[in-house]
Parts: sequence; C-alpha cells; structure tokens
Amino acid sequence: MSENALKVLQRLKKADYEAYLVGGCVRDLLLGREPKDFDVATNASPEQVKQVFRNCRIIGRRFRLAHVFFGRDIIEVATFRGSESEESDRQVTHEDGRLLRDNVFGTLEEDVWRRDFTVNALYYNIRDFSVVDFTGGMQDHANAVLRLLGDPSVRYREDPVRMLRAVRFAVKLGFTLHPDTEKPIYTLADLLKSIPSARLYDEVLKLFLSGYGVQTFEILRHYGLFAILFPATDKCLETQDHDFPRLFLIRALENSDQRFADNKSLTPYFLLAALLWEPLQLAANKRIQQGENETIAFQNAANEVLTQQIKITALPRHITQSMRDVWFMQNKFSRTVGSRPYRLLEQAKFRAGYDFLQLRAETGGADMALVDWWTKFQVADDELRRKMTAPPKGGASKPRSKSRRHRTRAKPSSSQP
Repeated sequence: MSENALKVLQRLKKADYEAYLVGGCVRDLLLGREPKDFDVATNASPEQVKQVFRNCRIIGRRFRLAHVFFGRDIIEVATFRGSESEESDRQVTHEDGRLLRDNVFGTLEEDVWRRDFTVNALYYNIRDFSVVDFTGGMQDHANAVLRLLGDPSVRYREDPVRMLRAVRFAVKLGFTLHPDTEKPIYTLADLLKSIPSARLYDEVLKLFLSGYGVQTFEILRHYGLFAILFPATDKCLETQDHDFPRLFLIRALENSDQRFADNKSLTPYFLLAALLWEPLQLAANKRIQQGENETIAFQNAANEVLTQQIKITALPRHITQSMRDVWFMQNKFSRTVGSRPYRLLEQAKFRAGYDFLQLRAETGGADMALVDWWTKFQVADDELRRKMTAPPKGGASKPRSKSRRHRTRAKPSSSQP
C-alpha cells in the first residue's frame, strides 16, 4: 500500500471528508499485485482538496481532478461524479454520444455507476478497512470476468476508448470479456476514428508496451480494432499470402514483452518501426517499380506512411525521426567495404538498427550472414576490421542483404498494390 495514498486518505478523513481508494489499485491489490498508481475518490471538491493539501494542483477540463504531489509520486484525487438530468455547461455531449466535458459532482452511490467496469468500481474504506461494492464487482473479480457497467453500447459511444481499455484489462488481468461487453465491439470499432490522435497514441503505448503485446495484438485483430489503429499494417496482413509480415510483427512484439519482463528499457520507436515496416516496404517497392531512385523512393515512402499514420496516432516528431533512422539504416548494412561500416557504427541509433536487422533475419526478411558479419565487426580489433572492410579479392563477394528480395519467396496477392 502506498504510504502517500494513505496520507491523503487520512488527511481527508481528518478534515471530515469521505475518502476511498478506488479503481485499478483496489483491483490489483485483491489480485496480490503491486498497483502502478493509487487513485482516491472523495466528496470534497477539487478546490476543497486544494485547501487541505498545499502540494496540490487542479488539472483537467473534461473532468477536473486534484493531483497531490509527493516529490515524483502523484496521488490523483477525484470528486465523486454524479448524473445530470438535463444538459448543462457542466456536462457537454457530442452528437455521436461522446462526453466532451463532465464536471457533474455527486455522491458515492452515484459515482459507482460512472465507473467503467465492475472490477474497477470497488472502493477501499480507510475508516473500517472494508471494500465497498455496489455492482457485483467482487463476484466478477472472483470469476475473472470483465463486465462493463450500464448499457455497453451507450458506454462505448460515450467514450470509444473503453473498447481499447476492455482489451487491455482483459489481457493484463487474464480475465474474459462478459458477452454483453464483448458483442458491441465488433460493430462499434469505427467510433475510435472520432478520438483525437494524441489520445490514441497514448493508448497504443499502453496496449503494446506493457508486457502483453502479442496477446493484445491478436485480440485487437479479432475485434477489428487493430485495423482502426494501424490500417496500412492490417491491410498488409490481410493481403499477404505468406507469413513474413505476421512473423516479423509477432517476433517484434515478443521481443518487447521479454524486455518488459526483464525490466529493461522499452523504446516506442523500435516497435512502431516494426509495426509500419511492411507498409513502408510496399510503398517503396511500388515507387521503385515506377522508376524512382531507390534512396528517394524509401524517403518518399516513409513520408507517405508516417503522414497517414500520424492522422490516426499522433506520433511525436522525435519518435518518427528515430523510426526513419532505423528504417534507412537497413539498406546501409549491406555496404561492408571501405569506411562506410565505421561511419554506420558511430550513428546514435546503430544498436537499434542492428537489432532491427537481426529481427528481420530471424523471420526470413534479411540475410543472417549479414547479421553475423556485423556482430563480428562490432567486437573486432582494428586489424580485423581492416581485413573485414577491405575490397574483395579474386571476385569474392561480401554478404548482401535480402531486405528487398524477401518478396521473391512467395508471389504477392493479386489485391496487393
């Protein structure tokens, strides 16, 4: 239990306010897991919370929250949400059903029904150390079932991101979706197109960089949600008549999942570069066939692919630049003569580019001999490096990449551009 969360609960209690731990932290504590965040729900307004805590800041527009700071640790304090019988300037709804602003405060009993899933509507009471449950969340928790509160179609229309959250929680917790929660997703997936791209980018990071990338990918595709987030990639997966793209993506996701399990750092740009690699290859090859210079074709293809993806998930500029670095490095790996290998080795993203090449080779998209050459070159002394980069004698050839030849292993589908 977070000591800082307990401080917040105790001080609000001392100030004669109701205060409960709520949501994912209670759910995870009941599972015996260490919660990532601790959230507090209270009957105190954000302004009243700020009066109790000097180390507090009020944030948010759609729903105002109080953040209580303890160094880098932040405890989020939300006022109980209520319902508004008539539309007012405190609750604004878009014509498609999305809530744009929701600053309607209420009681604990009302707040419960504004939560998303029953297992996230459990409240830990500091006064008597009990768990308050109005929705059957404890039973769903015991049965490992994720069930949306209220009418699922209405709740998804209020906030389509709930469909992504349903997938993420189900995978993370090992729960199954309740049939009523699952059924509308198939027909409402397109609602995600109305969500701001910046918010979808944040959701993509949560989905794929939390240690369950492979399972998440499979379930998102099952419900048609992956096609909304990465339409170009999904099209490649649908039209390919061989397994290269899918194998490559699965291997990239497995790599990220393993790094998460090993508590190693995760770089979003690497996985995103893998997710969009096949669309880049398709676009570049199409331009090359039309007569464009190979280097220019790859640059223009990268611009094309990233421009389309940014409209859906707002990839930050530093992410897209790193993706380009990894992509453009792939052709350079085949140049193993002269000074070029030395210059490539000095690039800031060399290690990521090398790992990407290795991933491609493991799934049949590049020559493993080229990976072996670079593995050896990195640790070689000066004399061995000079020998390795010397011009070939007697017509001997250096290892060449198969990065643009992997398609010859299988004829592309007739629907492929």
